[in-house]
Amino acid sequence: MNAAIFDLDGTLVDSYDAHFVAWREVSASHGVEISEADYYRHFGRRNEDLLRECWTRAARGTLDDAQVHALDHEKEAAYRAQVATRFPVMAGATDLVRALREAGWLLAVGSSGPPANVQLALEGLGLTDCFHAIVTGKDVRRSKPDPECFLLAAERLGVVPSQCVVLEDAPAGIAAAKAAGMACAAITSKGHSAELQSQADLIVDDLAQWTPSVLAALVLAVGARRVS
Repeated sequence: MNAAIFDLDGTLVDSYDAHFVAWREVSASHGVEISEADYYRHFGRRNEDLLRECWTRAARGTLDDAQVHALDHEKEAAYRAQVATRFPVMAGATDLVRALREAGWLLAVGSSGPPANVQLALEGLGLTDCFHAIVTGKDVRRSKPDPECFLLAAERLGVVPSQCVVLEDAPAGIAAAKAAGMACAAITSKGHSAELQSQADLIVDDLAQWTPSVLAALVLAVGARRVS
């Protein structure tokens, strides 16, 4: 049986701007400046990576674990406030998920975000009933590009990696999918261009291009390439 593992931010949720606004608000309140270049490089990864690299550099001081946890919590609360009244759905997201579900696919979420964000996203998308497994940043020890997130999603679905296609937008997520031994389809977004997504097996600029038949053919083609 085929399985699709969805990233959320930048794939099903058009969240680039809302996350950046949240970072600017929180960093400014602490007298720290996070540039869009720093944010752009870390979009789709765990907040801890940005905090330990960019925040530490901008603030000229290291953060301990408690500070990282507090800032992570503060930033994600700011993000949820941004999208609470106007949720940014990617065009075609709900149609794609429901089409795959109706075609008999097993579906999972593989996100670096916290559980509260993932729950809010599924509610905002109207897709709380569509996924068979959910993996959030809280479930893994290592962030993308490590494959742990996607391998855990496959395990929870009860399938092997070769049966899976990962739907992503971020280079780190694409690398994680490839490291997991899975097919990977990428959607261009405000945060990521086709040039940055060159390692994906299929790159599109419209979710409508990902049909059940197209994705099934991709899984078969990538599997055949591995065998040959």
